[in-house]
Amino acid sequence: MDELIKAPSHALRGSGRTPASEVRIQYLAFSSGGETFAMDIRSVREVIQYGGLTEVPLMPVFIRGVINLRGSVVPVIDLGVRLGRNGTEVARRTCVVILEVPSTDGTSVIGIMVDSVNEVLEIAPSEIDPAPSFGHDIRTEFISGVGKVNGRFVILLDVQHVLSIQEMAALAGGREVPASG
Repeated sequence: MDELIKAPSHALRGSGRTPASEVRIQYLAFSSGGETFAMDIRSVREVIQYGGLTEVPLMPVFIRGVINLRGSVVPVIDLGVRLGRNGTEVARRTCVVILEVPSTDGTSVIGIMVDSVNEVLEIAPSEIDPAPSFGHDIRTEFISGVGKVNGRFVILLDVQHVLSIQEMAALAGGREVPASG
């Protein structure tokens, strides 16, 4: 699994002849709860095999625990639970996507537990529709758009909203968080 994915230093591809509006952006596609989601690969640091997780008592249910990532303590969020679904069942392909998430204090490193990592997709802005305002059971501010890839739809998650440090801290403290958006 170590060879799975390392985020490239560049996230945009295109030749000098490609119009800026059609430069494809890379997204890491993964499965969680039987659905396919993707996040902008510029937020992805790496993908690691699930394991070595230490549970932390009295944490909210969406925080599965912490891992030691080369000497740094990294919290691991169960993406399924964070999206209001069932918890992720640990299986052979379960992995942790290590992300760099912008916060008010700079950048935080957070892991998300997913069923499996599928592929890196390249999607042009013209192939992305805005987040639907109805018809999906995920909070709309969590969705940055819906990408059309080979005749199927992929939900593009907004890393800053799904993994908002301020909102998760408020939830961990038992405080209500006003919905944004």
